[in-house]
Amino acid sequence: MMISTRGRYALRVIVDLAEHFSGEYIPLKEVAARQEISQKYLEGIMVTLSKAGIVEGAHGKGGGYRLNRPPEDYRIGDILRVTEESLAPVACLESGAAPCSRAENCRTLSMWKKLDEMITGFFDGITVRDLMQGDDDAGSYVI
Repeated sequence: MMISTRGRYALRVIVDLAEHFSGEYIPLKEVAARQEISQKYLEGIMVTLSKAGIVEGAHGKGGGYRLNRPPEDYRIGDILRVTEESLAPVACLESGAAPCSRAENCRTLSMWKKLDEMITGFFDGITVRDLMQGDDDAGSYVI
């Protein structure tokens, strides 16, 4: 599993929106400038996040994006599951994967399942608020 640029940028944008939250919509142009990310590239990410209900968007004067929940209510795993094709470490554990004919005799399946649980637990155990505050046990998060 490798987190794509799309997933990493989505996290950066969500943290940025949380750090600059005032109740008003924040123009994507401002977020793009602060994060040094192409506005065009962010537009596609924001459409995905908006459709998933992670952010609210408004067009026109005074438009932009804003979070629709407090930062502590956003789990990083939820954001990554929306932006990434999969967080599964192997194809047979991806959502909707066809049953593997070797699953019954697979000596490595339990290992992959445990890794999948660790990945899910790790990302679901971190909130946007944690990233804003740099809260973790192993040092600063870098996204």
